[in-house]
Amino acid sequence: MGNKCLILVILAISFFACKKDKPEPSVIEKEIAIVEKSKEIIEFGFKLNDYIVKRDTVKAGESFGQILERNKIGYPKIFHIAEKTKETYNIARFFQKGKPYTLLFSKDSLELPQSFIYQPTKEEYVVINFKDSIHAFKNRKPIKYVEKTISGIITSSISETLDQKGVSAVLTNKLADDIYAWTIDFRRLQKGDRFKVIYIDKYIDDSIYSGIHDVKAAYFEHNKEPFYAFQFETDSAKGIIDYFNDEAKNLRRAFLKSPIKFGRLSSRYNLKRRIAYYGYKIRPHRGTDFAARVGTPIMATANGTVTASTRRGGNGKYVKIRHNATYETQYLHMSKRLVKVGQFVKQGDIIGLVGMTGNTGGPHVCYRFWKNGREVDPFKQKLPEAKPISDSLKFKFLDYIKPIKYQLDNIQFEPEIIEDEQLEQPIITQADS
Repeated sequence: MGNKCLILVILAISFFACKKDKPEPSVIEKEIAIVEKSKEIIEFGFKLNDYIVKRDTVKAGESFGQILERNKIGYPKIFHIAEKTKETYNIARFFQKGKPYTLLFSKDSLELPQSFIYQPTKEEYVVINFKDSIHAFKNRKPIKYVEKTISGIITSSISETLDQKGVSAVLTNKLADDIYAWTIDFRRLQKGDRFKVIYIDKYIDDSIYSGIHDVKAAYFEHNKEPFYAFQFETDSAKGIIDYFNDEAKNLRRAFLKSPIKFGRLSSRYNLKRRIAYYGYKIRPHRGTDFAARVGTPIMATANGTVTASTRRGGNGKYVKIRHNATYETQYLHMSKRLVKVGQFVKQGDIIGLVGMTGNTGGPHVCYRFWKNGREVDPFKQKLPEAKPISDSLKFKFLDYIKPIKYQLDNIQFEPEIIEDEQLEQPIITQADS
């Protein structure tokens, strides 16, 4: 009996020992597959996820037809596409080297081309559809304008100060050439001069930076003297916008000093000029020459109406503008004219490109200036100020600038580079259809 009890005790201990040593069943976790949906990409009005997308740029000498032929479209259809769409956009005529284009192909085994998108500018695009019916349309990408502010203290030059703050050199040009050209000589800024600017940056498709769009207002302290500048539209019908100080005085003169931004004065007005090529005989030079590379933009030096846009003899291709009953200007030797007779142009508008047409020994624009029907030296004229603001607009202007001046006055000067301190406030979102 005792032996039996002992055996039972041993078996019980063995049983529980085995049960204890037996590993617990592992918990198998089922792997749950997470299916991520690809981000929907919308561009040019198409859901690009639904297509095979090929992007490229137009190569030198490449035509619209060559690109389509290379992408499975035969020449009979190419001709039909060009003819059917040229009234909307004559792509064969305006096709340019370096411009981007996009081809959309069907997402199947055939991969047939469905649409061609051409971008003549960063904002504009032309869609040519040829999947079912052939048609074309023009459109623009959505644009967002963002207001920003910046301030600084000059240590050497304004361009260096802005560059240190990561701001485009375009802002320097706008301040020096468009706003303060007649009130501050930016080549003679003093160390310690200070500035504040409210400007507008431009973005395409919300995220693609397209540069500085405009300057809303500025404050410049030069030699401890303050210079305010406020942008204001004086003629909505003609789209004339000027900059005025805090007392409503126009900051510019009626005429720019030069018809080009980048170039040098190579020959002055001289009625007693002698040239070796002509045996040192007196050959009067009634113009002022500004040398620049071929293709450099030529600007209208004042508001006016184009009275001539043609090519004639030694003048080559030229444009002539009447500004008022007293003044006219003429721009000679252009490689290309960009305005037509009867067209109204504003000061600073691009009217042509520097060239070498007519009698010329090198690329330049010969700038001629008439006063009361007689050619004169523009640098010896007491040129009038730009048209003052009208009495009816003056009170509107002074009321308009109050909050802007308050904003300017409350911008703190920042001599050091400060990251992420710019005021960024979307002010306009535009989607032209």
